[in-house]
Order: sequence, then C-alpha cells, then structure tokens
Amino acid sequence: MPDPHHTTSTFTGLGTSAARFAARLGGGGLELGSHHPEAGHDPAYAYRRWGGGTASPLYCPLPERVDDALAEEVDRRLVAWAEGCGFSEEEAAQLGRAEFGRLVVLAHPDCDDLERLLISARLNAAWWAADDLYADDTALGAVPAELPQRLALAMAAMDPLPGAGEFTRDLDEALRADRVLVALRSGMEHLADHGTPAQCQRVCHSTFTMFVSWTAYAAWKHKGVQPPAWEYLAARQHDSFYTSMTLVDVLGGYELPANLFYEPRVRSAAIQAGTAAVLVNDLFSVTKDLADENPPGNMVLQVAADRGCSVEEATEVTVDLHNGLVRDFQATHRTLRTVASPQLQRFMHGLRAWMGGGFEWHSTSPRYRTDATT
Repeated sequence: MPDPHHTTSTFTGLGTSAARFAARLGGGGLELGSHHPEAGHDPAYAYRRWGGGTASPLYCPLPERVDDALAEEVDRRLVAWAEGCGFSEEEAAQLGRAEFGRLVVLAHPDCDDLERLLISARLNAAWWAADDLYADDTALGAVPAELPQRLALAMAAMDPLPGAGEFTRDLDEALRADRVLVALRSGMEHLADHGTPAQCQRVCHSTFTMFVSWTAYAAWKHKGVQPPAWEYLAARQHDSFYTSMTLVDVLGGYELPANLFYEPRVRSAAIQAGTAAVLVNDLFSVTKDLADENPPGNMVLQVAADRGCSVEEATEVTVDLHNGLVRDFQATHRTLRTVASPQLQRFMHGLRAWMGGGFEWHSTSPRYRTDATT
C-alpha cells in the first residue's frame, strides 16, 4: 500500500502522480516484468499483487492520490450523517470502519471539496447498505422474496414521485421509517444541491438498472438455481461500479454532455471500467461470500459452479477476465483521445482514476480482510 504518511490533494495530470506511486508501492504489490508485454508502455498502469499473493496479479491503473487526513474527515462526517439517517451507533461505526470516505478520496483524485466528496460517500454507503441489508447478507436480514418490493420503495426514495392524494401520506411514512430509504433520499438531495437535473437522473437510471440485476440474483436464490457464468456476468455488468462512476464529473465540478456520456464508445468504456472494478470486488469478497449460508452472486463462485472447477481455478479465470477488460478500456481510452472535448478527456481520466483508487481501497479496507469484523 502507499506510504500512509504521504498526503496530497493536488491533481497532477495524466500519469504523473501514478508514475511516482510506482516507486512507493509496497504491500499491495507492484509486479512488472518482461513476461508482461504491456509493462512500461503506460506508467499509469501496472500489475498488482493482491490478497495473499498466491493468485495471478491484477492489471489496473495505479492510484493517483492518497490523502489520509482528507479521507478521515470524510469518514467522520459520513458516520455522523449515517446516525442522522437512523442507523444505530454501531452500524454507523461499521460504516466508518469500512472507510467509504477513503474509497471516494482514492477514486476521485480531482476533487478536494468535502461537500462534493460526501455526495459520493453518502450514495455509495447507501447503495452498500441496501445491498447488504436488502439483497446480500442473510445474517443482516436480507430475504430474496422481499427484495423486489423493497427496491420499488428505494426507487421512490431516490426519485420522488408527484403527489397522489391520500396514498402519498402512506408512502411518505414508509420512506421515513426505513434507514436505508432515508439514506438514499438524503444522498440524492445532496447530489441535487451540486449536480444538474440531468446528472441526477443519470444516477437514478444507473441505480435502477442495478436494482434489476439484484432482483435477478434474488430469483436465482429463491429458485435454488445456479445461473451459467455468462448469464451472471450479463447481470453483473449492470450491477457494477459503473453506478458509482456516474458521479465522476459531478465531483469534478463539470458536466459531461449527455450525448457524450451515452456515446457508444464512451458508454462501453465506462461499463468496462465499472465491470473491471466490480470484478476486483468479487475477487476480494470470495472468503466473505463463502461464509454466508446463502452466498450472494460472485463471478468466482459462478465460474467454479459452472465449470465444476476449484475456487483457485475460477479465480484465475476471473483475473484473466478482469485484465482483459482493463486492456480493452485502455485501448478505447486511446482512441477517444482524438475527440476535442476537455470534458470527455477529463471524464475518461476520471474513470481510469476510479479503477486505480478502487483497487487500492479493496486491498486495504478492513471490509475485505479475512480477519475483519465489519
């Protein structure tokens, strides 16, 4: 991991701070060598050791900023916000220990503004809470059969509906009674204070698409079936860190126009980046997911079940898939450098930075240590 005493809040441009980090990386691991033909071609990328170091390394961007003081302040404010949303003191403390504030500081190196960083911190924490409490963790009360109705209310919390007379009163009472729904609404209200209506609806659209994938997982669990890995991956590509990445320009203080955001090459690159980042999550989550009496979807576990192979072999397949997606993103990024849009160039850089920061967070977060209590 990077030197914990190093802090900087300066956005230093394409690849420059990443190159400096290459000499600083220790425990998280940097593995470059002649057997990797890409090595040295782009100083913003490297092969990184991960987990216990027994699996093949992950090819991903290097983190561009580590600022522990800024991350700690975001986490402190996030804990206070969670308590205000109705999470218990212990639940809020768990959010703090998971270091979601550190995630957004790592993932958005072009943002120093605490209020903007809290947009991403709050929404990511709310999404994770919904995922854990509604969808994934049976020990925390997740019930597959109840997921669709819970997500229908989550959509109403995020995208407030027009008044419907007496029926709105009951809806509002339900939205106020659930801490996850309060957090989702609060996160969106904070986003609306800093983003445009188009950016807000973009976030809603990507979140609701993600929710559809969650219902697919729930249906598989409810039926007791294992989908083939290709079908799981199709759902997983819409349930990825792409949703978090829709905030890249909001935190950066600019707006990527809709016709560029949804331009096919840009959207493809963003989905590649989001999927690669969520495969990192799957890889780091294997031990935690196996401990669940009703394990959530995980690409490693789906490949193992689909192919009848060991978890170790499925891990290698998933690592290879991840690395291919990152190389595809890298290639698309190169082709888009010719587009004369400063907003697009900054956005693509932001997607790359998110992948690098996301890996660094997963490799150091207590949430993904096998001895973690969060």
